[in-house]
Amino acid sequence: MDKVLNFKQGRVPLLISMPHAGLRLTPAVEAGLIPEAQSLPDTDWHIPTLYDFAEALGASTLSAEYSRFVIDLNRPSDDTPLYVGATTGLYPATLFDGVPLFREGLEPSAEERATYLQKIWGPYHRALQEELARLKAEFGYALLFDAHSIRSVIPHLFDGKLPDFNLGTFNGAACDPELASQLEAICATHPQYTHVLNGRFKGGHITRHYGDPTQDIHAVQLELCQSAYMEEFEPFRYRSDLAEPTRVVLTQLLEGVLRWGQKRYG
Repeated sequence: MDKVLNFKQGRVPLLISMPHAGLRLTPAVEAGLIPEAQSLPDTDWHIPTLYDFAEALGASTLSAEYSRFVIDLNRPSDDTPLYVGATTGLYPATLFDGVPLFREGLEPSAEERATYLQKIWGPYHRALQEELARLKAEFGYALLFDAHSIRSVIPHLFDGKLPDFNLGTFNGAACDPELASQLEAICATHPQYTHVLNGRFKGGHITRHYGDPTQDIHAVQLELCQSAYMEEFEPFRYRSDLAEPTRVVLTQLLEGVLRWGQKRYG
């Protein structure tokens, strides 16, 4: 493998993780995908662009280069299921719609997948761990914001239309409840958008594994409806007219995370 991630160190105690933004495929995965999967429909499209204001805030950023169709960086390395019911694993076997991802007999081999775990999953999580450790050593605490997006209607995964902003804190275990409440309050000041805390999406492996308020590491996941900033179907165009108002809310959320940290830790 060559480049597997993009990391930029910031100057404040906040790391923004973007594990599902990658578009690269390995030859084995590309050769086996069904035609409907070749456009990478389950990608968290344009997330680095949507959050490009993070540099001005001083936040560190970490994003994936490889597609979740190769390996899902927001799943545990032992592939323990995160949700009851329909979900996807460390090595996704289906699209979000439940359709098999690979043509029969053309899934990557176990040896291929072991390489993905070692050379893609491993470096991403080492970078996460090292940056959180650096932030905690420098500031006394660390804030982690795991940035995701998803199509607003996927009957195989959930009923109806998702709220626009889906905050997840693993039912309060991944961050101080006061921080979660403040993020909810910020969302509530934008009534043109709907929001929920710990609804269908409570936070994936990154939020659950790294968020530890007892160790002064606070993690929040945001699953954002793609209808709030882009066209949800091919060619998956970024829509500035939709994205700019959404970026206002995202900026306020991240400023709120930083403000809470400063108040809590001084």
